[in-house]
Amino acid sequence: MGTFQIEGGHQLKGEITPQGAKNEALQILCAVLLTPEEVVISNIPDIRDVNKLIDILRNLGVKVQKLDKGVYSFKSDELNLEYLESEQFKKEGSGLRGSIMIVGPLLARFGKGYIPRPGGDKIGRRRLDTHFEGFINLGAKFRYNKEERFYGVEAPEGLTGTYMLLDEASVTGTANIVMAAVLAKGTTTIYNAACEPYLQQLCRMLNSMGAKITGVGSNLLTIEGVQKLSGCKHRVLPDMIEIGSWIGLAAMTKSEVTIKNVSWENLGIIPNTFRKLGITLERVGDDIYIPAHKDGYQIESYIDGSFMTIADAPWPGFTPDLLSIVLVVATQARGEVMVHQKMFESRLFFVDKLIDMGAKIILCDPHRATIIGHDFKSTLKATTMVSPDIRAGISLLIAALSAKGISTIHNIEQIDRGYEDIDERLRAIGAKITRIES
Repeated sequence: MGTFQIEGGHQLKGEITPQGAKNEALQILCAVLLTPEEVVISNIPDIRDVNKLIDILRNLGVKVQKLDKGVYSFKSDELNLEYLESEQFKKEGSGLRGSIMIVGPLLARFGKGYIPRPGGDKIGRRRLDTHFEGFINLGAKFRYNKEERFYGVEAPEGLTGTYMLLDEASVTGTANIVMAAVLAKGTTTIYNAACEPYLQQLCRMLNSMGAKITGVGSNLLTIEGVQKLSGCKHRVLPDMIEIGSWIGLAAMTKSEVTIKNVSWENLGIIPNTFRKLGITLERVGDDIYIPAHKDGYQIESYIDGSFMTIADAPWPGFTPDLLSIVLVVATQARGEVMVHQKMFESRLFFVDKLIDMGAKIILCDPHRATIIGHDFKSTLKATTMVSPDIRAGISLLIAALSAKGISTIHNIEQIDRGYEDIDERLRAIGAKITRIES
């Protein structure tokens, strides 16, 4: 396992540019399977999860060319579908949760799609029912090999459009069903669809390829099936989770930081949620400017005087991926806040590491934590810890950069899954961080 060694307590200063959005890239890359024509995608982040998916596409027979940094061309004209039932795919697909989204495009175009039970973060149950119920609604037959934990859907006569009401607004589930429905016969209507910017981007890309999707940006999508899709060019949005991470980092280290080219119109309530913690952030063109918070930051309370609760919700609610950042930032605020993680029951279990560093946190249950801020009157203490998942890992890194002394974070491969060259980019704005390879 790789390790970060961090000397905390230093103010940072400068500009940082967010990478391309990981969650969008995983959807967009799967969509290249829908056409035999060339698809060119730019602003692809160079991170472990995305690179794993690109390797899976290569092994499936997609012709992949790297044209420039973050720019790739894909051509899916000669696919090796036998790879889907190979031991190699069972191993590679099970290590990446995003691989589930190859099933919809393959089912739509070739009448079959297979996937081993995918892996990913250990943050609680993340069921796949929405994906497969959607495929079944479109006319596919489902099969599951319990011994090998291997899923399959088949529709040799093709898919047929229908109306469906999703039991949860799953982002990856909606993406998978949309990609299956674009080549189905007739019209598909999806109610309670996810409407995150990532999903909107996928729909816009598919429309540019010749799909007929309306209702983009709402939770009611209508898809008129077409016979084929063509190639296109597409640019991935900046990563809103990384943007939120840098906002939290700037506040916790009392640093003056400018986050470049953030695509403000796609950030939703993220900026205002950090403002509720008392963080000052200004819009300068398409950048976010965060001044040094020399006097700290004050958490707002509700108008009746009760203390703030920040909870996750499907878009346009607050993304669950940033709750761990909110939690760690609150440890040095003035005031109290409850963080309510509704969607995943194990995502708050990293708080014991923050408590070891001196944070005042009460873990009420697997979903809720109350944080009493220090107001910088006492600093967090450096310690040694292990990154359990991507978002907890970046939160612990932010805590370490604000702490007094030298901290060590093991299992940084989890952080590398979601953040491109994070140590180099942080060193560029003054962070004292060293990568130690095992």
